Amino acid sequence: MTTIDPPADPIARKSFKEVWLITIGHALTHWYPATFYLLLPLIGNELGLSYVQIGSILTTQALAGAISNVPGGLFVDSVGRKGLLMAVSLFWIGAPYLLMGFSHDYWLLLSCAALVGIGNNLWHPTAIPLLAQRYPDRKGLVVSIHGMGGNVGDALAPLVAGALLAVLTWREVVVINVVPGILMAVILLVLLGHTLTTDDPSSTANGSPPKRTLRDTLRDFKALLANRTLIFLCASSVFRSMTHGGLLTFLPIYLATDMGYSPIWIGACMAALQTAGFIACPIAGHLSDKMGRRQIVMSSMMMTAVIIIAMIFAGGTSAFVFFIAFLGFFFFSIRAVLQAWLLDATPPNMGGSSIGVLFAIQSFGSALGPITCGLIADRYGLLTTFYFLVGTIIAANMLIFFTPVPDKALGDNARFAGQPAE
Repeated sequence: MTTIDPPADPIARKSFKEVWLITIGHALTHWYPATFYLLLPLIGNELGLSYVQIGSILTTQALAGAISNVPGGLFVDSVGRKGLLMAVSLFWIGAPYLLMGFSHDYWLLLSCAALVGIGNNLWHPTAIPLLAQRYPDRKGLVVSIHGMGGNVGDALAPLVAGALLAVLTWREVVVINVVPGILMAVILLVLLGHTLTTDDPSSTANGSPPKRTLRDTLRDFKALLANRTLIFLCASSVFRSMTHGGLLTFLPIYLATDMGYSPIWIGACMAALQTAGFIACPIAGHLSDKMGRRQIVMSSMMMTAVIIIAMIFAGGTSAFVFFIAFLGFFFFSIRAVLQAWLLDATPPNMGGSSIGVLFAIQSFGSALGPITCGLIADRYGLLTTFYFLVGTIIAANMLIFFTPVPDKALGDNARFAGQPAE
């Protein structure tokens, strides 16, 4: 026993440092899309795009991500090399955005958006299961810390981009924006490229499964698709992602067109939205570990619907902006809780595949949201899109109510638990 105990502390310390490094990388995977949301009104104006065309750019990105998520998750579970995959993901996101900065063609924008969707959705099936495996008793908190990185990227990117747009063109901002992602990709490749693999001895000591063949992964994937918790969480996530995609696409457009805000003030509003989510994320993750996933998710979704309704009634006034931060606090706090809930109910050696399925379904929701909101906005006006978003978040909450919760006593050994917890 004494020969086994000493190595445990170094591994724990190493994994803690890796959590923060991976979290910084996650922040940059969100940095690029968050900047692009702010640039969309300028791009649409310069190229003469309609609301439907603007929405279709985000729809294309989401659809590409949806198609690539499941194969990406299967690849992660069967091959490993997680540090390398995270570095590739970051580079894959940044390069198409750089190409967008030189584009004058709508169809080239769509092609770049598709490439971004593929690269961005390779990150999550790699990083999230890894963190959950290293901290099995604190999944909600650790995955929430990872989620905080996304909130940081989402919050800082529009603020920085808004300030840069005051002195630079949107094309110049896109070029400058690529630099931090490329640097971080190199850092991840150097520090983690050969260590975070599924067949790494340190990973095995922390509960990670040994390296498996693709045939093994495909065999277990068939059983995974019968998991009731996965089915209900994915169904709920379709509607929540429709809310997410529609909100991030058309909230900046509403602030720019109907309320006349400048880019820097729109960036500040979007930063407030994400900053509130950053604050709430670890709180929600910790409470979900203590109180249960369902209670936290349902209460947050209910408050989200109430706040969006309040924003509708406050449309065109300063109160509309006041509610934005409250919206972020409740809406963005539960992403990590949903992921932890899914990993509670699926086997560790299928973590990448289960997250891949969840994000694939979410991508379909994100694809439907912007273009549906665009159709509504073209026909009935921008403010009307928020009525649609209220309906989608209510539908998501109803499905959460019926989602099975795995028995906590089974822990990470629960392969396909679907029974309600006490």
